[in-house]
Amino acid sequence: MEEVYEFLKKAGVYYLATCEGDRPRVRPFGTIDIFDGALCIQTGRVKKVAEQMKANPNVELSAMCEGRWVRLSAKAVLDERIEAQEHMLESYPELRSMYAPGDGNTEIYRLTEAEACICSFTEPAKEYRF
Repeated sequence: MEEVYEFLKKAGVYYLATCEGDRPRVRPFGTIDIFDGALCIQTGRVKKVAEQMKANPNVELSAMCEGRWVRLSAKAVLDERIEAQEHMLESYPELRSMYAPGDGNTEIYRLTEAEACICSFTEPAKEYRF
């Protein structure tokens, strides 16, 4: 999990795919954190992405960095603890102008049942499960 986390932090932006009915939805994301032993992402409760993850928790994300890419499939499980929100916002203080722990909008999703692969055209793929 640590290597996938470090890759995503270094990439800065990854693309998160969710489902809305039978249609895929992809958008750029930038928050990634490890909290209480799980890889986590953050969004606002009022956003469609939160609604989509609650309706269908199966997500995928992908990012590219320095000639390598990561693909990750997981279930996004809402973590309602204030501590998870605080930890994320400590890692991303620039978000404090839009989010605050306990504001009723900040949502943290744990990525569970995760399968990831870091690939390149020149190195063997590395696979992870967490």
